[in-house]
Amino acid sequence: MQRVTLPAASVLQAIADGAGYGFSIMEATDLASGTVYQVLRRFECSGLVSSQWEQSAESAGTGRPRRRYYELTQTGEETLARVAARYARRANPFAERLPSG
Repeated sequence: MQRVTLPAASVLQAIADGAGYGFSIMEATDLASGTVYQVLRRFECSGLVSSQWEQSAESAGTGRPRRRYYELTQTGEETLARVAARYARRANPFAERLPSG
């Protein structure tokens, strides 16, 4: 099982929330490009995300480079659920002990 840091978990969450390409992930997470792209490469190699380049025609009229779009794989979704629960427990370690109601 891969260890996922808080910045890396925020990348997974950003993709799950619809931030599909690098710059939108950077905006959603407030992480630097070097961090985001390093995490994306690592996640793609380990099978947590998959990617594909947009068609040239989509970016040609805008004057921008082609975007590489990322999405979570099934393994990525499972990993996100696991790390989200772990970080939620860290954020409030007494949550399980508090009375409900």
